[in-house]
Amino acid sequence: MDYAVIMAGGTGKRLWPLSRQKRPKQVLKLLDGQTLLRRCFERLQPIFDLRNIIVLTNAEYADVVRENLAELPHNNVIAEPTVRDTAGAVGLAATILSKYDSEATIAVVTADQIIKPDEVIQQALRDGVTFVNHHPEKMITFGIQPTFASTSLGYIKCVDPRESPDCQNELYSVEAFKEKPDAATAKEYIDSGQYFWNSGMFVWKARTILANLAKYLPETKEPLAKIQVGWDGPNQQKVLLEWFLKLPKISIDYAVMEKAEDVHAIKLDCRWLDMGSFAALADIISSDKHNNIVVAGQSELLDCKNSIIVTEDKGHLIAAIGLENMVVAHSPDATLVCHIDQTAKIKELLELIERNIGDKYL
Repeated sequence: MDYAVIMAGGTGKRLWPLSRQKRPKQVLKLLDGQTLLRRCFERLQPIFDLRNIIVLTNAEYADVVRENLAELPHNNVIAEPTVRDTAGAVGLAATILSKYDSEATIAVVTADQIIKPDEVIQQALRDGVTFVNHHPEKMITFGIQPTFASTSLGYIKCVDPRESPDCQNELYSVEAFKEKPDAATAKEYIDSGQYFWNSGMFVWKARTILANLAKYLPETKEPLAKIQVGWDGPNQQKVLLEWFLKLPKISIDYAVMEKAEDVHAIKLDCRWLDMGSFAALADIISSDKHNNIVVAGQSELLDCKNSIIVTEDKGHLIAAIGLENMVVAHSPDATLVCHIDQTAKIKELLELIERNIGDKYL
């Protein structure tokens, strides 16, 4: 059968104080009252049976994820006991699904991306699932048609586009995965026309990705085998906690995709955004006449320009005078005031808060 796995484990520290250790960015209601997780889930519903949509998240987020996706069966939210990056998460999902379905095909998507229009990613996912079902030894990734020479995103070098039966999109051969480049290299990538942004989304057979993990990251083999045996048994949580901790902390790109053979790509020519920072709001929310981005039920801005004002509290008034190039982010117990050019230091600020105050506000 065909399954979708939503990766929803990221904390989103760069969106503090809205995102917290127990309330990640995926469940912030910044999109007309909807969350990124809900938007992702709704994109998948026309393609996958509700019972075949799985969410992987941190144990601390499991309850809030279930609250946000109340119609999803309780056991379809899988809680990771600790953070082990995407290789561990992918391995866990494939291990569990292959226990019950040896021919499981898995589409892996992430909960913190904005993709428009929905039809582009939906058709691409259909094509990816169709291709993998016809070619079970192959793996699919999705490349985003770049719109500028980004230095903050990874790239995929894709060549030899060709048609495939029953697929509307062309299939590319993946020659290489490239990490975040410097400005000159990024421009070379764009000018060549052979590079797409790395979306971090995939389609593969559960048994194929497990075989590749065993080949390229052999230290995952025993922990995943132990988890599979213990899953759905009386000691499921005990076994999961013991063996999941033994998985290497590494991304699936580093662990497998950069080394694997038979990797193909589908190009997504769409509006795409990895919602990782306050600055990203400028790409999804229209600014006012003074170039302010405002996400608030009530606000009054006097002589303010080029600033970002954010709160989820519809009853809270944010009033400001003379702000320029500033970020103001309000939550019930903490407020961030920061120059736009200094938002990269939010993680450093959180370390300072933890050292001096503790984890109450984290």
